Amino acid sequence: MNLQRFNKSIQQKRCHIFIVAAFLAVSTLYAAPTQQLDANKITSTLAKRYGERAGLRAKAWFKVVAEAQKLPEKQQLEKVNQFFNLFRFVDDIVLWGDSNYWATPMEFIGVNGGDCEDFSIAKYFTLLQLGIPEDKLRITMVKATSVNQYHMVLAYYETPGAIPLVLDNLDTKIKPATQRGDLLPVYSFNGKQLWLNKEKGRGVLAGSSSRLEKWNDLKNRLGVDRLRQPKLNME
Repeated sequence: MNLQRFNKSIQQKRCHIFIVAAFLAVSTLYAAPTQQLDANKITSTLAKRYGERAGLRAKAWFKVVAEAQKLPEKQQLEKVNQFFNLFRFVDDIVLWGDSNYWATPMEFIGVNGGDCEDFSIAKYFTLLQLGIPEDKLRITMVKATSVNQYHMVLAYYETPGAIPLVLDNLDTKIKPATQRGDLLPVYSFNGKQLWLNKEKGRGVLAGSSSRLEKWNDLKNRLGVDRLRQPKLNME
């Protein structure tokens, strides 16, 4: 599969299962993982840009991160997965007026929701912030056979040869990939590498993740200076 087909796969993916939050979801994320975060700046910026409740979500995210710092990795996965799966699901075209917009974690938190890649990206950067090595994490494009749509999840590899655990907003329970027969892996990536996936393992290395245009654009927008305003207010 060549680069053009990678980008076409991204453009075609849509997540059409509607996830309704049981409660008001709360959290936030700053620019780069493992750096010292300025809680006051993040909270005030989100509140000013998206409203008072966005600031409350920021405070709650900092609380979750603080509570998870000393937990074992698998408990960190559970805490982060549960937290973000409270957010609302909404299609990009409805929320942003764009058929395929990859929101930054701060945008996702600020507007109180997003679609499948936004859930996965927010979980990815939060787990990096908690100190989980990047090599253990991959954002993974799959075909969700239950809805016949492209979908995105986060995969966690405890060891290089392990069957990954899947963090998903459709099936909210973390399960090994071998128990997710409804997901057919297409490709996966992290901050360093890109893999083609032909089975529920690690896949075949296909180069740097910088080959993905959407990923490059997302990284350039991390932080507090380029927050986008949504078309839909979900508060």
